[in-house]
Amino acid sequence: MEKTTKREPRPKQFEEEIINIGRVTKVTKGGRHFRFSATVAVGDKKGQVGIGTGKANEVPDAIKKAVAAATKNVCRVSIVDERTIPHEAVGVRGASKVMLKPAKEGTGVKAGGPVRSVLELAGIKDVLSKSLGSNTKINMAYATLNALKSQRTVEEVAKLRGKKVEEII
Repeated sequence: MEKTTKREPRPKQFEEEIINIGRVTKVTKGGRHFRFSATVAVGDKKGQVGIGTGKANEVPDAIKKAVAAATKNVCRVSIVDERTIPHEAVGVRGASKVMLKPAKEGTGVKAGGPVRSVLELAGIKDVLSKSLGSNTKINMAYATLNALKSQRTVEEVAKLRGKKVEEII
């Protein structure tokens, strides 16, 4: 009979960052029932990023659920020169709007809060951002992801139009 070996945990393929933890209260006739909701962004800093939310009775469980949801929703984003975005874009989610602009090398990530988290986890190093409208953390993170999803490189546009890159530039 063979010895059972302990399974080694898989190395984490994504880095994770907590965007928001909220306490949710459900009022019943028996009193208040508290739960926690967590919003987490995950990314590999090489062009893949995702956002997920989870709810549970305890904070660590909510975070685990959010990480699992975010890992399922990972999408690839376009990055130019391994540092910035191809063009200016505005992402919208609810009343939150986030504008992203490509920046020169060495500028850094000029963004705050959830926008910064999502951009850094996506692997974008030089970008300018502006928050327009509501500053709800969850909606700002999703608006940033929408702006990143709308990005198209020159090569992708040329392929879609059936033209050469030189014709577009």
